[in-house]
Amino acid sequence: MTTTPSDPAAVPAPPLARIRWVGFDVDGVMTDGGIILAADGTESKRFSSRDGHALKLLVRSGLEVAIITGRRSRVVELRAREVGIESIHQAAFDKLEVYRGILRDRGLAPEETAFAGDDMVDLPIMIRCGLAMAPADAAPEALARAHFVARSGGGRGAVRDMAEYILRGKGLWEGVMETYLRRDPS
Repeated sequence: MTTTPSDPAAVPAPPLARIRWVGFDVDGVMTDGGIILAADGTESKRFSSRDGHALKLLVRSGLEVAIITGRRSRVVELRAREVGIESIHQAAFDKLEVYRGILRDRGLAPEETAFAGDDMVDLPIMIRCGLAMAPADAAPEALARAHFVARSGGGRGAVRDMAEYILRGKGLWEGVMETYLRRDPS
């Protein structure tokens, strides 16, 4: 991307058929960004069940789904396991380095990847991947560089919006819907 428009709608959306890998930041994308720390050091985060189901749909549709986050949290490991994400990169202080390693290890071109971020630390990946996504309440810098901005905020359905956008763009949405609309023949 050579320009930095201030209006997210001005960033042309790339073709989605080539997307094979989808990465997500956690705080502010998969959650509302809030972190609850108890006096004993335990951490809590609130995740959307709709977002969780959407992550499962991406995995079931054959896409590789990953998490790249700057923080380390046991809660993230538990959530990833629950929704079928195997590729978890925590304490990623240089997210771009992690992303480049994923491209190299999996033989992916940037155009085959999508990434969802919400703030400046996500920009190095967002400006290099094929499809940059952001929740509706992302920082202005992330919104300005997103090809797709979710209708919903982080942790409140943004991942669901993003998953549907990708699956529709790949022509997979009708097949996903068919599994839920099938009637029992009896």
